Amino acid sequence: MKNGKRPTRRQKLAIKAINLNPANWLVYKTDDQRLHIVHRLTNTTRSIPVCG
Repeated sequence: MKNGKRPTRRQKLAIKAINLNPANWLVYKTDDQRLHIVHRLTNTTRSIPVCG
């Protein structure tokens, strides 16, 4: 898996909207509909919908 990147401001809002702490998550892939994130410490991955 590629290394994750720090989320942008808009991505942080999407992460915060589902009650996750944006400081703990990195973005490794983006689509038009979804944001794929990985946890900094546990390497757990999630796929969340993008706002707007």
